[in-house]
Amino acid sequence: MQFLKNRFCLLDHLLNPLIMNSFFILLSSVSNAGFGFIFWMIAAKTYPQEDVGVATAAISSMAVLILLSRFGLDQSIIRFCPSGDKSKIISTSSIVVILFTTLIGIIFILGIEFWAPELGIIKKSAAVYILFLVANSMTNLTGIFFIALRRTKYYLLQNLLIGTRIIFVLPLISFGVWGIYYSVGISFIIAFIFSGYALSKLGFKQVSIDTNFLNESFEYSKGNYIVSLLTLVPSNLLPIMVLNILGAENAAYYYIDYAITSFLFMIPTAFSTSIFVEGSYGEPLKKSCLKSLLSVFLLLIPLVIFFYYFGDLALETIEKSYTQGFETLKYMVVSSLFYAINQMYFSLKRVKNDINKLIFLSGFTCASIIGFSYIFMQMYGLVGLGYSWSISYILSTIIIGIFLKKEYDII
Repeated sequence: MQFLKNRFCLLDHLLNPLIMNSFFILLSSVSNAGFGFIFWMIAAKTYPQEDVGVATAAISSMAVLILLSRFGLDQSIIRFCPSGDKSKIISTSSIVVILFTTLIGIIFILGIEFWAPELGIIKKSAAVYILFLVANSMTNLTGIFFIALRRTKYYLLQNLLIGTRIIFVLPLISFGVWGIYYSVGISFIIAFIFSGYALSKLGFKQVSIDTNFLNESFEYSKGNYIVSLLTLVPSNLLPIMVLNILGAENAAYYYIDYAITSFLFMIPTAFSTSIFVEGSYGEPLKKSCLKSLLSVFLLLIPLVIFFYYFGDLALETIEKSYTQGFETLKYMVVSSLFYAINQMYFSLKRVKNDINKLIFLSGFTCASIIGFSYIFMQMYGLVGLGYSWSISYILSTIIIGIFLKKEYDII
C-alpha cells in the first residue's frame, strides 16, 4: 500500500500544472534549439559561406528589432492576464506590438547604410522584410499569450511549426541568401497563422485597445524592458570582446561553450516562467518555488556533473579542436546552478511587482560578467570567461540571499 501511495504521490507531482507547463515550455525551448541547429547545419553545408553570413546577420537583426519593439509587454501579459480582461489585453498588446514593430522596422531599413551597411540587400525587399518581421514578432507574442493562459501545449506546437524552416531551406537554395531568409520567414508565417487560429478557437476575437491596461502596466512594462535589455547585453557583447581580445579561434570555442551552457539555462528559465504564471494566478509562491527548485536541480545536477567531468567528449564530437574550451565550459555549466536561483527570485519579484530590485540585480550581473570577463581574459585567457560567469552568478545569489533575509515574508 505504501508503494502505491508513493507512486500516486509521484504521479500527482508530475501532473501538477506547474510541472506540466514547465516541461512544455522546456520542450519548446529544446525543440526550437534542436531545429535551429539542424537548420544552420543544413544551410552551412549547402549554401555559400557568404550567403550564410548575410542571412545570419539579417535574422539576428530581426531578433534585436523585436526586442526593442516589445517594451516589456511580454512580462505584463503574464502578470495582468489572470486578473484582467484577457481578450482586451491580448488585443491591445497585439496592436501596439504590430504598430511599433512596423515603425522600428521601417526606421531600420531607412537607415540601414548607417546601422548595418552589410545588410543593404534588405532594401531591395523591404516589404518582405517587414512582413517577416511582424510575423516573427507576433508569433513570439502569441507564444507569451499561450504561456499566460496556461495553454503551453499550444506554445509547443507553435515552436514545432517554426521548425518547418528545415523543410524549406533546400528547395529555396536557388534564391541564394534569400533562400535562407525566406525559409525562416515562411515558418514564422505558418506558426503565426496557427497561433491566430488557436486563439480564435479559444474565444479571443475582439480587436480593440484598452488604454487602462496600458496605463496600469506602463511602469511594470518599462522596468521589465530595462531588465530584458540588461540580461541580453553579455550574450551579445562577449563574443565581440573575445574576438577582439583572444582572436577568432577562441571566439569559436567560446561560442560552443556558451551554446551548451544556454541549453542548461533553458531548464531554470522554463520552470521560473511557470512559477511566474502560477504566481500571477494567485497560487502559493512558496509551494510553487520549492517544487520548481526541486525539479530544476534534479535535472540540472546530473547534467552539470556530466559536462564538468566529460564535457571534453561532447566538445570532441563537434570538432577535436573545440576541446580547448573544456576548462571554460566546466565553470560556465557550474554557473547554471546559481543562475537557477536567480531566475526563481526574478519570478517571485515579478509577481510582487518589485521591479526595481530586478533592475539592480540584472544591471549588477551584466556589469559583473562583462567587467570580470575583460579582466580575466587578459589574465587567464579563455578560461577567464568561465570564472567570470560563475563568480558573477555566485555574487548575485549572495545578494539575493541578503534581500531574502530582509524580506522573509516575500513568499
